[in-house]
Amino acid sequence: METDLHRMKELVEKLRAASKAYYSEDTEIMSNLEYDALYDELAALEKKMGMVLTGSPTVSVGYEAVDDLPKEAHEAPMLSLDKTKDREALAEWLNGREGLLSWKLDGLTIVLTYQNGELQKAVTRGNGEVGEVITNNAKVFKNIPLRIRHQGELILRGEAVITYRDFEEINSRIEDIEAKYKNPRNLCSGSVRQLNNQITAERNVQFYAFSLVRAEGVDFQNSREKQFEFLKQQGFDVVEYVRVNPENIVDAVAQYEEKIKTYDVPSDGLVLIYDDIEYGRSLGRTAKFPRDSIAFKWADEIQETTLREIEWSPSRTGLINPVAIFEPVELEGTTVSRASVHNISILRGLKLGIGDRITVYKANMIIPQIAENLTKSDNVEIPKICPVCGGETQVKAVNDVQSLYCVNPNCEAKKIKSFTLFVSRDALNIDGLSEATLEKFIAKGFIHEYSDIFHLDKHYDEIVAMEGFGEKSYQRLMESINAAKDVTLPKLIYSLGIANIGLANAKVICRHYDYELDNMRHADVEELSEIDGIGEVIGKAFVDYFAVPQNNERLDRLLKEVNIVKEESSGEQTLEGKAFVVTGSLVHFGSRNELKDLIESKGGKVTGSVTSKTVCLINNDIASNSSKNKKAKELGIPIVTEESFMREYLEIDVKENS
Repeated sequence: METDLHRMKELVEKLRAASKAYYSEDTEIMSNLEYDALYDELAALEKKMGMVLTGSPTVSVGYEAVDDLPKEAHEAPMLSLDKTKDREALAEWLNGREGLLSWKLDGLTIVLTYQNGELQKAVTRGNGEVGEVITNNAKVFKNIPLRIRHQGELILRGEAVITYRDFEEINSRIEDIEAKYKNPRNLCSGSVRQLNNQITAERNVQFYAFSLVRAEGVDFQNSREKQFEFLKQQGFDVVEYVRVNPENIVDAVAQYEEKIKTYDVPSDGLVLIYDDIEYGRSLGRTAKFPRDSIAFKWADEIQETTLREIEWSPSRTGLINPVAIFEPVELEGTTVSRASVHNISILRGLKLGIGDRITVYKANMIIPQIAENLTKSDNVEIPKICPVCGGETQVKAVNDVQSLYCVNPNCEAKKIKSFTLFVSRDALNIDGLSEATLEKFIAKGFIHEYSDIFHLDKHYDEIVAMEGFGEKSYQRLMESINAAKDVTLPKLIYSLGIANIGLANAKVICRHYDYELDNMRHADVEELSEIDGIGEVIGKAFVDYFAVPQNNERLDRLLKEVNIVKEESSGEQTLEGKAFVVTGSLVHFGSRNELKDLIESKGGKVTGSVTSKTVCLINNDIASNSSKNKKAKELGIPIVTEESFMREYLEIDVKENS
């Protein structure tokens, strides 16, 4: 059986490589005859084994984009593990019993549920109580079986990870140094939680099972190891483990410690669990930890280096953080040259001085920190002016912690949040201007207000010379800026960052005033309050914004840079004043945004939560126990399928258009 499974994995890899070469790289690495023969062999093995592996060319997993990731409560809380750094303590913890010692992988924990041999659901750990449903993304992980032999319910937990090799390859394609991912775990977390699973598929996410929660109808003879063997037989990659006892566990830890130096999968320690399932369960749990398992954390690797300078980094809150810049050192397999000092209290407590010899480590093997200052020359001067605006700084104490602040209310650094909104997808949608890049441009004086973004070409020489930017990044940024010049009025209004004005509210206001900006600018609170869905609070925020002369002047300058384009209309406003909620997956629309746009083009409004004003909840899974379904039932709001909504509200004959 193991031989057949190994051959299946081998065939999937070969056929995937051949397809990629043929369709993406315009080359052939095998003949059609050979491809067909391997394909037939794989199909026969899948039928024999009763399983289908991820990436198999015999099945097609479509790419899908969603608006958000639904939340779902776990059956039982997913607790963290108690920890130790003492190897001898592990032997004592075993208390004469045998256990399984495995890697503690550093990625994102996922719970998989199979029914009738099919992958039914994948949910992230989340906060331990509630996670996010990522089923479509899990289907494009590199190694999750889509179909397994076991026909009863199967629930298991595992870690989604991205290897160091894949992490470095993905990072190598990113030119902007500030946009590079900090570590494989961050990249994996973002990849697993993508709204478009095509992006997930490109990231080579892998899954390693580490715990079987339930397997209906299977007797594991009270052994965790037999559970692992069962999962392997179903086609899962199981976290690497060894069987240990109090006599050999210290040696086993030493072997893992040697192996981690070249191990390609991120790990931040080991996990020890009793093989005896019933004994482990009998121990119960504390409020925080289960008592059947414990984590072993490596002792922090510490390196000595020299402090070069303290960089003062302003934030949008006015807080100016000290950052230590030191001679580069190798820590936990990566080169490190900077670490946040966090605040003035820590800086003074360490008595830092330029040229001091310091020791540094990575907290949890991830975040660089200063462990100790060996020299303690204490000669760092606290800046009296902000490095961004040149305004006055003050040291303020909050709960006995001293921090440095810029007190200039007009400091450009404080504008970063508003600029981040301005370039976001639902606003001007300008790619290439991450918050980190905006911060750099603002600090260098390239950007003072929104209209300046359309004149970044004046700073060509400086931008292409910036570390991690370059000619290609500059050209892509200019293309995105030029594309952003054509913008609809609702997106422009939303981009201004007016309090309480989201894109949906901006659309409602624009429609009410027939897209006449001048009329909107001179509206009064009473007028706006009468618009359905706006009300007095939103109306006042809108009026207050345009009551400030500087806001109008900035908008006038911005209007010289953009072209207001009309939104496409879908005829009569048959849904005028009606509010709807859309949830779940759709069949007739590519995404929920597509249906939302259609509803809004007919005068309707799509909100995020069910209220007494909701006309109906659109959900193809009418019988589900989701929070939206429950709320709709409580309020007596109709729950309709996508097809019913199309027939009743859009007057579309689904049979003719499906």
